[in-house]
Amino acid sequence: MQTILAPRASAILYNVLLGLKDRHAFLLPANICPIVPITFFKAGMPFEFVDISARTLHMDLEQAEGRIRTGEFGGLLYAHTYGEPSTPQVFLKKVKKDFPDLLLIDDRCLCIPDLEPDISSAADVILYSTGYAKIVDLDFGGFAFLNDDLTYRSDGLPFDRRDLEMIENAWKRSIEARERYTFSNSNWLQTDSELPAWPEFAERVRAAKEKSIAHRQAINAVYNSLIPSSLCLSEPYQLWRFNLRVPDKKKTLAAIFDAQLLASSHYASLVGIMGEGNCPAAQQLAGEVINLFNATHYTLPMAERTAQIVLRSL
Repeated sequence: MQTILAPRASAILYNVLLGLKDRHAFLLPANICPIVPITFFKAGMPFEFVDISARTLHMDLEQAEGRIRTGEFGGLLYAHTYGEPSTPQVFLKKVKKDFPDLLLIDDRCLCIPDLEPDISSAADVILYSTGYAKIVDLDFGGFAFLNDDLTYRSDGLPFDRRDLEMIENAWKRSIEARERYTFSNSNWLQTDSELPAWPEFAERVRAAKEKSIAHRQAINAVYNSLIPSSLCLSEPYQLWRFNLRVPDKKKTLAAIFDAQLLASSHYASLVGIMGEGNCPAAQQLAGEVINLFNATHYTLPMAERTAQIVLRSL
């Protein structure tokens, strides 16, 4: 397999998409990170959304397979909601066998980065991120393992950090207002920069990974000790952040923010914002979920205060 390193994971995704001759639409989960469909916009690659499964919180595979069998799609991007690590290998192998030209992208950007390729996977691209707010946060970097028969060409694009800030603010406003996002091309995507050699990069990932996981587990232990398990997602979903489903999300978030503490609200359903469709399970999850912080800048006392605020808000 090819090993690709870039300034950010979306640069790899962009280069992969740009190199495809087949311009049939991709299938994306409705709860994907917004930068993914924005990267599709920039690459000129059409896409459609698929709802998530209420049971797994990942892409609904029955819906996805039904649409693949129409023969109208050129690829599928599977994402791991909140970094839950399991991969539906049986499904991926089945659709790859039946549709060998279908490009399969396994987006593991919220998962623990694995520095060795998964040779058992049917995916053509396995994508990881070490950028901002990921499990390993080096503040830069994405890497991927690509099948050898996939042509990859990296063209340096002009980059302006102000354009990146503008596009991030634009999609955040659209999600907040639940309004249609209009893509305007600009120099927001950094595809070229000075990067360490792979052995040096890999060593930095290993060192940061060990520290990050230990800290997150310590913070999660605080949350688990104070917050009822009925509100918490199951353990495999809890490493990237600690995720709750609460009856009054806005009230709980407001209480956390009023205390000068942190939480987030990922990921919104992008149906009606970046594409059409009917994805009620993704919409329901987005309306209930809160992501409590557990990264290295969040301390044990902060986590304890956050958990107590959650309890009071209920």
